[in-house]
Amino acid sequence: MPQEKLPVKIDVEAELEAIARRYKGASGVGISVLNLIGGHAESLLDKLPAKVRNQLDSATERALNHALTAAHKSRGHVPDQASWLNSAVSAALGAAGGAGGLPTALAELPITTTLLLRVIEGVAVEYGFDPESESVQFDCVRVFSAAGPLADDDGSDLAFLTTRLALSGKAVQAIVHKVAPKLAVVMGQKLAAQTVPVLGAVAGAATNYAYTSYYEDMAHVHFGLRKLAIDADIVPEELNKRLAQKMQAITLRE
Repeated sequence: MPQEKLPVKIDVEAELEAIARRYKGASGVGISVLNLIGGHAESLLDKLPAKVRNQLDSATERALNHALTAAHKSRGHVPDQASWLNSAVSAALGAAGGAGGLPTALAELPITTTLLLRVIEGVAVEYGFDPESESVQFDCVRVFSAAGPLADDDGSDLAFLTTRLALSGKAVQAIVHKVAPKLAVVMGQKLAAQTVPVLGAVAGAATNYAYTSYYEDMAHVHFGLRKLAIDADIVPEELNKRLAQKMQAITLRE
């Protein structure tokens, strides 16, 4: 009679340590981008024309809605790609967008948003989640709630990992509407960087590379934590609390 397999013991503390370190290191590339541009994230938005700043929320929400449809449909035609290839394609898009200044950067916004969402979906699949599921689509958009790579983020705001709306037929659209204003600030910084004279194409490539790396890391944090909650049978809120403690401990050790 075959012996029944015992469940694999999960080292929750080790898993949380790895997730915490990934979260802490996610913004590193963003600092390099700022050094390249020679500015500060908070002042980048001031470089955009007032008309563009005022329309960022609606433009970002449109881009997110477009991305949800396009990213999902593309799964039937284009397989998930390696991380380095995603970053390379994103950088090329950013360079093309930055080469023509603000008009081309604005035109590139929905394409880059689609690529980012597709990268996030790919990470969800890597952890065994079904991208056809509304709850997974919801979570993919929710990843955009994390602070952008150019933000001064100490990793203490982890609410995006566990905050949920009631999942219903309108849940995904509701989260798009809720996330869009925060993502608009992030994308506004990117657009402003791409308008830097002479450096437009370089800054566009660098910011897109940073954004792709950052949101890919945030997706690993989010879905890694979600899978750990299932495998270890621990409620997400408890894991979230323990992750925050881990991150504080790492900061103290550094």
